[in-house]
Amino acid sequence: MALVIKDRVKETTTTTGTGAIALGGAATNFVTFSSVLSNADTTYYAIVDTSNSAFEVGLGTYASSGNTLTRTTVLASSNSGSAVNLQAGTKSIFCAFPADKAVVEDADGVVSIENLQFDTNAIKSTNTNGNIQLFPNGTGFTELYGNTNAGAVRFNCESNSHGVTLKGPPHSAGATYTLELPNATGSARQILNTNGSGKLAFTNSLPDPLLKSANYTAVAGDFVVATAGSITITLPASPSAGNSVTIKDGTGAAATTTFTVARNGSNIASSASDLTFDKNFAEITMTYINSTIGWSV
Repeated sequence: MALVIKDRVKETTTTTGTGAIALGGAATNFVTFSSVLSNADTTYYAIVDTSNSAFEVGLGTYASSGNTLTRTTVLASSNSGSAVNLQAGTKSIFCAFPADKAVVEDADGVVSIENLQFDTNAIKSTNTNGNIQLFPNGTGFTELYGNTNAGAVRFNCESNSHGVTLKGPPHSAGATYTLELPNATGSARQILNTNGSGKLAFTNSLPDPLLKSANYTAVAGDFVVATAGSITITLPASPSAGNSVTIKDGTGAAATTTFTVARNGSNIASSASDLTFDKNFAEITMTYINSTIGWSV
């Protein structure tokens, strides 16, 4: 079943009463309803009875069996908006486009549909405390396109004079991933943590330190505890400003069995040299500043 609106559809009818219209054939230079409608399709119609000064506009449902059009919903009529009790004689019935169903732009450039108003680049709900809902189909999602900047959504204050913006990564990041919000609101003083696959949850503390007794390449945010000497902890490749890695001697033997922090192409404290860790139980947090300073200690 579909709503179908077509041009030049007009027939005659001799139906009387308020029931379904028996379609009697196309008027000259017009086509029949049956040529454009399938069974159970709906269309907007108008009936004109010039002999009795009667008219009716409504939504009709076509039935191929019997070639009839049921007057499903009357929108306007000479009978105060109710179905007209058609009298004997020949009437015209044709596909119409009711004014109440037309979408038009007013003199101020505003388009209104039901409880929605489209004004320049704004979509507004006009009913009291009305929601605006977006319904993707199936596994589809709602997209916010970027242009000269990455896609962004802004949450304004009630006066629309201040706002907080969430923005996607730039094109250069090549980022495609999903963040899934927590299942619950969490408790006071908890932090938001990720499982590494985009699932977010509130937890009581940061993840436990990583205990490493063999060579390891760190990622931004790691807290690495070396539990053996003579190993190499390699810093992340291609770091971004603000990335940090914390490294600690976990055995208290670094003074005698040193381990190495490899710079992985970035400077450490403005020097193109690896760092030798030789202080017992020492702990350092290294933060990437820029390509000149590299990792600040």
